[in-house]
Amino acid sequence: MGKSISDVGVEDLVGAGLSVEEAKGFQRHLKDSIFKVSRNSDNGEEPFDPKELWRELTAQKLLKPCHPHALHQLIYYSVYHNYDESTNGPPIYWFPSLYQSKNTNLGRLMETHCPKLLGALYKDPIASFRQFHRFSVEQLEVYWSIVLDHLSINFLKAPNCILDTSDKSNHGGKWFPGSVLNIAECCLIPSSCPKKQDDSLAIIWRNEGFDELDVSQMTLRELRERVMLVANALAAKFSKGDAIAIDMPMTATAVIIYLAIVLAGLVVVSIADSFAAQEIATRLRVSTARAVFTQDFILRGGRRVPLYSRVVEAAPYEAIVIPASGKELAVQLRCQDLSWNDFLSSVCILPSSNYFTPAYQPIDSVTNILFSSGTTGEPKAIPWTQHSPIRCAADAWAHIDVQEGDVFCWPTNLGWVMGPILLYSCFLSGGTLALYHGSPLGRGFGKFIQDAGVTVLGTVPSLVKTWKSTGCMNGLNWTKIRTFATTGEASNIDDDLWLSSKAYYSPIIECCGGTELASSYIQGNRLQPQAFAAFSSASMSTSFVILNENGLPYPDDQACIGEVGLFPRYMGATNRLLNADHEEVYFKGMPLYKGMQLRRHGDIVKRTIGGFLIVQGRADDTMNLGGIKTSSVEIERVCNQAHDGILETAAVSTPPPNGGPELLAVFVVLKEGISADPDLLKMKFSRAIQSNLNPLFKVSFVKIVPEFPRTASNKLLRRVLRDQLKQELNIRSKI
Repeated sequence: MGKSISDVGVEDLVGAGLSVEEAKGFQRHLKDSIFKVSRNSDNGEEPFDPKELWRELTAQKLLKPCHPHALHQLIYYSVYHNYDESTNGPPIYWFPSLYQSKNTNLGRLMETHCPKLLGALYKDPIASFRQFHRFSVEQLEVYWSIVLDHLSINFLKAPNCILDTSDKSNHGGKWFPGSVLNIAECCLIPSSCPKKQDDSLAIIWRNEGFDELDVSQMTLRELRERVMLVANALAAKFSKGDAIAIDMPMTATAVIIYLAIVLAGLVVVSIADSFAAQEIATRLRVSTARAVFTQDFILRGGRRVPLYSRVVEAAPYEAIVIPASGKELAVQLRCQDLSWNDFLSSVCILPSSNYFTPAYQPIDSVTNILFSSGTTGEPKAIPWTQHSPIRCAADAWAHIDVQEGDVFCWPTNLGWVMGPILLYSCFLSGGTLALYHGSPLGRGFGKFIQDAGVTVLGTVPSLVKTWKSTGCMNGLNWTKIRTFATTGEASNIDDDLWLSSKAYYSPIIECCGGTELASSYIQGNRLQPQAFAAFSSASMSTSFVILNENGLPYPDDQACIGEVGLFPRYMGATNRLLNADHEEVYFKGMPLYKGMQLRRHGDIVKRTIGGFLIVQGRADDTMNLGGIKTSSVEIERVCNQAHDGILETAAVSTPPPNGGPELLAVFVVLKEGISADPDLLKMKFSRAIQSNLNPLFKVSFVKIVPEFPRTASNKLLRRVLRDQLKQELNIRSKI
């Protein structure tokens, strides 16, 4: 948008989709807000602070969810028209109020404990957040002993201490040593803090295609009884410690199976239902699974996608097969396989089938084997112990602010780390798990969010892009959502503007971490102002440095770009891998700092003026252009704004076949029905990059493609595009 907010006229508002009468009224309120903020401004050079004007406009709810997105774009980009990010940091779109902050989980904790812990330094949850975060890093034992009291964690045997660092060969120390529990039982029993009772709603769901029916509901008592029934059936067939795979959509039944496996002392093997037979076989082999729970089909968008047949092709393991719809299977089973009904029938007749004594185990016992996305070679098999659920629930409690009675939905799968994170974040924080049994791409999912009264909605950026581009959510009411969350890939500012506007600019909590961390190492929160596509802080109790090219940390308050080095005392992080050398993967070659060897995570992070953090991609996705290191994500952010017809871009670089400086190539996916000339795009990209990033950078090659190669978890495979580029340049050099 090329106009300052003071210059926005009625004709601009009409052009953005308002009627003439609506535009006149809107402009009148807009001018009143500008006058109010200008009158209160202490800035002698500008008539108002753009951040204060945006705060005023969102506080007054001048921009409404029903307004056209073009209007939201016009106002946001006009407010920040002359804003200088290089001196002010990223533009702010959400500001916590003191009242809101004191009613968050973390704010209440701070109000209770910080006057004693921080003394005179403590003012309020907003003003003192950074001091308390620093305290949580420096006093890990104190922070975690307090947080445990706010989660539904019940130890059969309490830990000897919070953290034991006596074994110097263990970089991260030993957390909660000596404790014994069953983390699934913690999810299933009533508790006073967080408050959850037998009649509390545990799960609500809806099946795709039944969008006009009421949502289905399951209480905590009903969930516990069903989990115990399945646990009894498992115990009758398998032995403690056996690995049992789940390869099916994240339905209410899948959640019951997951909890039952853990309750019975077995180990869940997480497999995404999108995998081909070969990928399923790899995960079953690496985990030495004894059996696999699956469905006959997957129902998506009115289609039946075969699933059982892929499992059969993968391996001769025993399969327990659930019907995707109805009570009867739509496939013929092998002789060694069981239907869901037959599996349960052996214990249904028992008088105590709905009661099961949990298998209590030491806290470092493995409960779940998850896998990395496998972008390079065989996926890493990552074991989760009982620490991991505590970590992910604690971060959701503190950062996403999942509270008692919240309805939390995040379209995902138990095969990906977000599945278990979502499950534990609900059940250990007193929230209700909301599941849509179908595709999240269409209006049916959005109507479920409305009808279920979802208050916390998690997303991935590509999903938001689809909702925005198709207009499928138009007219739905999402205003009960008080917090959004997002993870998985770099966010797009304009897509996030669209998403946040659907709930009167509720905050979008950015989350970035990994399966091996059980959560995120950087996140947003509801105690700090938030900027689109940026992270406001390290997660609670987490500390890291940003390393320069010589492996030395930048000062903590300096704006910079470099690779992240995590301090190793991170509660919930792995200390072993099943099929790789953990020490070599995460610690070898990392520098020592403050007496500890830093842990590798592989992200390139930019710290801005003002302390915001922006992920610039993986260390593997950095490029050297004319002797200057930059990231693919940074190039892509600029290119995505260079032409209205662009859906997304992917930037890669490679040396020419005969050697020399790296050549920058941009692959492009266009919006549906749009055509564009690659040479024109090349010129526009080069101009945009030279204006916004570096005048020495130049785009050498543009290729328009129908879609990008991605992993099953939707991560962009830039290495595949890089290989395609090399091959094409080799052909050209021979010609």
